[in-house]
Amino acid sequence: MSASELWIVCAPGEPGAPQAWEKLQAATERAGLSENHKFHIPELKVGTLDSLVSMSDDLVKLDTFVEGVVRKITQTMVDVLEDARDKARENLVANGADPMTYVTKFQWDMARYSVRQPLQAVADVIAKQVSQIDSDLKGRASAYNVLKSGLQSIERRATGSLMTRSLADIVKKDDFVLDSEYLITLLVIVPKPNIGDWNKCYETLSEMVVPRSSRIVFEDPEGYMCTVTLLQKAVEDFKQEARRNKFMVRDFQYNEEALKADKEEINRLITDKKKQFGPMVRWLQVNFSEAFVAWIHLKALRVFVESVLRYGLPVNFQAALLKPRKNQKRLREVLQQLYKHLDNGAGISVDASMDLPGMSFNSQDYYPYVHFRLDLNLLESK
Repeated sequence: MSASELWIVCAPGEPGAPQAWEKLQAATERAGLSENHKFHIPELKVGTLDSLVSMSDDLVKLDTFVEGVVRKITQTMVDVLEDARDKARENLVANGADPMTYVTKFQWDMARYSVRQPLQAVADVIAKQVSQIDSDLKGRASAYNVLKSGLQSIERRATGSLMTRSLADIVKKDDFVLDSEYLITLLVIVPKPNIGDWNKCYETLSEMVVPRSSRIVFEDPEGYMCTVTLLQKAVEDFKQEARRNKFMVRDFQYNEEALKADKEEINRLITDKKKQFGPMVRWLQVNFSEAFVAWIHLKALRVFVESVLRYGLPVNFQAALLKPRKNQKRLREVLQQLYKHLDNGAGISVDASMDLPGMSFNSQDYYPYVHFRLDLNLLESK
């Protein structure tokens, strides 16, 4: 069980309003089985029974979608922060509070989700809001990832093997014989253990190598990048002899404009990424809060709908958030004992073939009370 897992439990209220809460507290929190918080749900517009049954299925799908968007925003924040991903948690807050605090102190946002609207209208507001966030996220993440991928590709070229890495910051014009009708300068990759052999034999790999023309222009842990100058007509022979001696000639022709363009592209990508980083993080912060708040309101909406379906009218139930402690099995047994009388048929009559969220009769997860699981371990991949 996750340390950030909560159970949303809802049972019918007692004739005296505080009694349902007190019974739950006595049986669970005071027994050391859980940490409990009231889950405040306002009295929403009930509508018809048929509309509630229809909504119940739709809310399951919407819940899955909204949770998915919340988790996508979370993962995008981790990806954008890169080496500072340990800062992700402090950037993922809901209405200024960490997710656990927001949920345990949850208060319905009357301004955003008016209780005067029908339940379906509230669900539609949430669906439209989160769908827009999801659409915007796809566009922004795609644009940011194009920059990120471009830079990663350049970084790989800058740290790759001497045969493939970018030469923009390695070679200089002075390393090459240029504009000669007869001479050409080649780049040769020499493994580190073979540098002695190279120095002894490179002048003899072809009869047309300029004596003492080899220079080391770069080295990495694996080898050296050396220049050597020879007659152009001897290039193919030189390549063959070099290969036989475990020296690799890299195909390269010095072009100052191309190297300059390479550097400019690197600088452009770095600059663009820095410019987009701040706005991207701020957008993720704002829209994580928006999506997370919408998600918890949707959970409250589901609890309300399922409780009315399960317990009937008038609306009278107590919703609570339980944070299970170590003995989850014992907590489940206590709740079963506390609410087993509800199986006797409180509220509406339900056909055994119905499969409503929180009250599936064909599932091992059926409980005599309304129950939803809420996993706030958003930074762990699912």
